[in-house]
Amino acid sequence: MDRDAKYFSTLDSGRLRCLLCPVGCKLRDGEEGVCMGRVNRGGKMVATNYGEIVSVAIDPIEKKPLYHFHPGDPILSVGPNGCNLSCKNCQNWTISQEKQPTSYMAPDQLVALALDRGSPGIAYTYSEPFIWYEYLCDVAALAHDNGLYNVCVTNGYINAEPLSDLIPLVDAVNIDVKSIRAAFYRTMCKGNLETVMRTVDTCAAAGMHVEVTNLLIPGLNDTEAELRELAAWIASLDRCIPLHLSRYFPSFQLDVDATPIEALKHAFGIAKEYLDFVYVGNAQIEGASDTLCPGCSATLIFRSGFAIRIADLEGKKCRNCGREISIVV
Repeated sequence: MDRDAKYFSTLDSGRLRCLLCPVGCKLRDGEEGVCMGRVNRGGKMVATNYGEIVSVAIDPIEKKPLYHFHPGDPILSVGPNGCNLSCKNCQNWTISQEKQPTSYMAPDQLVALALDRGSPGIAYTYSEPFIWYEYLCDVAALAHDNGLYNVCVTNGYINAEPLSDLIPLVDAVNIDVKSIRAAFYRTMCKGNLETVMRTVDTCAAAGMHVEVTNLLIPGLNDTEAELRELAAWIASLDRCIPLHLSRYFPSFQLDVDATPIEALKHAFGIAKEYLDFVYVGNAQIEGASDTLCPGCSATLIFRSGFAIRIADLEGKKCRNCGREISIVV
């Protein structure tokens, strides 16, 4: 169902420029933006993806991945069609780069579904939730009114003003930092690194719960220098921000071999030099998914896949040494 879209300007000859993200699509009448969710319709920017859901499920919150935000919660998860980046290695390319059938659900219907399923919140995920901006804002506000929290799993590719307006409505984010090299974003994603770094910084500075994911692709973003630079930058914001290192598998337009387990172990060790909480996803490495106390190394949370067991965590403190842990429970 169409809705008037926010954040655009009028150019010459009836063209509109979208100001939601740095792509800045310049659209003539009838043209659709890169994200496949915004159209110039007679000189008015229209969000054609409003309420159109491509996927809905109850997931463990650990699947997002969020390890330090309400661990163990099952959360209603939804996503739109489309994305504003064009990553050659996209793992969800069938819904991010192609149009799939969707079903309309009004904001009050989605919130009612979350309440009916006993979900404590809503996760906007699977593809890129920020391109769903108008719907995301409407649902998130209504979710807060009903005592639910909001989680976004995002590429962080959004302009400063819409991000600032959205922040009060979102309680936690996992932001995919695809590389700490600007060239990677230009050649692999058709985007820019600066915007994503600003999004992480802005969300962290605003007091939002932030976790970061980095997909390690052999030969493209996995040198020791890059790993150290990424971990050091995150630590400069807050060394308690959890970093999730994910294993790459061949997908979409990229046919590089899957990330070796030894490379993930090496990256894990490097990142731990800078950050208190580092995790490895998409691979079974003993201890690399557990949460340890940075003070005494007691195991606070054991994880096996998406299943968890609380151990020496009592509220937000380590039961063993009393250290307060940066975790939302």
